[in-house]
Amino acid sequence: MTTIQERATIDARRLISAELRATLVANMRGRFPDLTEEKADRGVGQMLAFVAASAHSDKLLSPSPLVDDFWHAFLLHTKAYQDFCAQTFGAFVHHQPGFLDKSEHGGGKALRERTVDAITLAGYELDMEFWPELKLADCTQCHAGCSDSPNSPKPV
Repeated sequence: MTTIQERATIDARRLISAELRATLVANMRGRFPDLTEEKADRGVGQMLAFVAASAHSDKLLSPSPLVDDFWHAFLLHTKAYQDFCAQTFGAFVHHQPGFLDKSEHGGGKALRERTVDAITLAGYELDMEFWPELKLADCTQCHAGCSDSPNSPKPV
């Protein structure tokens, strides 16, 4: 009989000081006034888990658009971000947006699935509210409510 032991997941929010976390939460709430403090705090955690998984992955990973917004908020604090990367990973984790060749990296959904898997394998808590694209079907131009669909609800 095989016994499977569950290991505790890491709360990535603990990778930075409470003061820096509060600053990032405040920055995001200033940019998105409808964002609750609790959700902003969770978002900081998902961004940190993504950056940590990226630092240790030999494959390209990609944040969700929401996680990317949190990453941008951290990047604006260049010294704090540089110090965080150096102290936590021993190297700078670069933000390199751009077009990704689908044949090389898979489509957006495949890339996000690989990212979520990498976060999980690295041991970090995963909050699926910050990875909504994984619930969408692969695009077939069916206009079933995808983000670029004419039937998609527009942000308020």
